[in-house]
Amino acid sequence: MPARTYWKGYLKLSLVTCPVAMSPATSESEKVRFHTLNRETGNRVVSRYVDAESGEPVDPEDQARGYEAEAGRLVVIEDEELDAVKLESVRTIDIDAFVPRASIPWIYLDSPHYLVPDDEVGEEAFAVIRDAMAATRMVGISRVVLYRRERAVMLEPRDRGIVLWTLRYGDEVRDEKAYFAEIDKEKPEPELLALAQKFIKAKTKEWSPDMVKDPVQEHLLKLIAAKKRRKGTRAAAAAAAGGKERPSNVVNLFEALKKSLQADKALRS
Repeated sequence: MPARTYWKGYLKLSLVTCPVAMSPATSESEKVRFHTLNRETGNRVVSRYVDAESGEPVDPEDQARGYEAEAGRLVVIEDEELDAVKLESVRTIDIDAFVPRASIPWIYLDSPHYLVPDDEVGEEAFAVIRDAMAATRMVGISRVVLYRRERAVMLEPRDRGIVLWTLRYGDEVRDEKAYFAEIDKEKPEPELLALAQKFIKAKTKEWSPDMVKDPVQEHLLKLIAAKKRRKGTRAAAAAAAGGKERPSNVVNLFEALKKSLQADKALRS
């Protein structure tokens, strides 16, 4: 079942405008979430903002946003000051520019959303923008306010709709060179590389969502169901972990790959 619409507004390309609706392409609503409880009473525990020095609770109307300009010195930013730097329109995705899809590094992609026309009258305008981007193999760049923050976004045509990706800002991205620069100073042996490629080929499968199932989530759901059946009584203590000695991490890579191939039924004649 499609997710509830999160955002409604307009998609604009020069003089072409159409009403659109947006929904997150991913969801964590099915994840098991826990509340903090008072073990003695079983009641939920609530959190409150308190003054760090006096320990006294602070009423919502007395709470303000502060930025640490220097160590130990906070600057208060008022709501009206934040409003002054926001986009003039929070309900229009006005495409500013187009770039080749491949020119945007993967690390800038943040969260995907599905963008669809919001009425039948606007479907033609939506299709014009979508198909023009697809024909030129370009993606649109724009800005919009989402999740109470101005976001840079990328619009990518996909199937009969558009996928809107929020983009990370440049100061949020770390350069991979700082992490990978010292790797591969020595190239692997050709024989070892060929053996690894043979092993990959033997293990290659078609993609399936089953490959990314969350086993912890499944076990938690079973645990919760068991507790429900026992009407709230505590589950039996988990069995103690075995005392098996952990294998050494120091192994011969060539021998490990070779043994893996020998054990793989797919390679047996």
